[in-house]
Amino acid sequence: MTSETLEARLRKIGEERYHDKHPFHDRLHGGHCSPDEVRAWVINRWAYQAAIPMKDAAFISRCTDPDMRRAWRSRIEDHDGGIDEGGGIRRWLKLAEAVGLDADYVASGKGVLPATRFAVEAYIRYVQTMPLLQAVASSLTELFAPKIHERRIEGLLEHYAFANTESLSYFKNRLDQAPRDVAFGLQWVLDHADTAEKEDMACDALIFKTEVLWAQLDAIWSAYVEPGRIPPGAWQPGEGLR
Repeated sequence: MTSETLEARLRKIGEERYHDKHPFHDRLHGGHCSPDEVRAWVINRWAYQAAIPMKDAAFISRCTDPDMRRAWRSRIEDHDGGIDEGGGIRRWLKLAEAVGLDADYVASGKGVLPATRFAVEAYIRYVQTMPLLQAVASSLTELFAPKIHERRIEGLLEHYAFANTESLSYFKNRLDQAPRDVAFGLQWVLDHADTAEKEDMACDALIFKTEVLWAQLDAIWSAYVEPGRIPPGAWQPGEGLR
């Protein structure tokens, strides 16, 4: 076993399981989503975006190594930002406004699908409770994020009137942030997964995270692409508009 073989295993998981393979993304990036399908995606993805700094704060609270805490806290800063300029969360709300949604409605979390909520909460619990190796390895979906962000920016700009530099600023910023974050996380996993058992633990963690992301898209597809399957309490088209 070497670091190279573990990294190859992790990358193969992304090639096979990352949510860029989900048909909803083909639909979205190809310009085939209705305005309400886009809004449903923005509302539900908000639940995940808003949970990221909470997940990372929970992770930091478990770290006894100050160097690791210092390295990890930039992830919280990326999403929360400062009081005046904000961060990734505020940029996501700009996207919400651009697609016609009221930012306060989206930020309230009202209308999020039950399956999305369960998936996001499961991810937070995973990072809170699993060994640090698996908590870090679960973040390695960022290895594959720049590719989907590039495709998303290109597809949305080509096909949707709401897409512009401001509304897509979240994805543009992640093109720089994600590689920096994952460089640290990947090296940490490669250094600490020093037995066959730990290698399997790291791979299982990454598989878990891909399933968290996939489950959210499955829920959106079931509720909004296939009409008439919106569960009680979830967002209904026409609600929460500006």
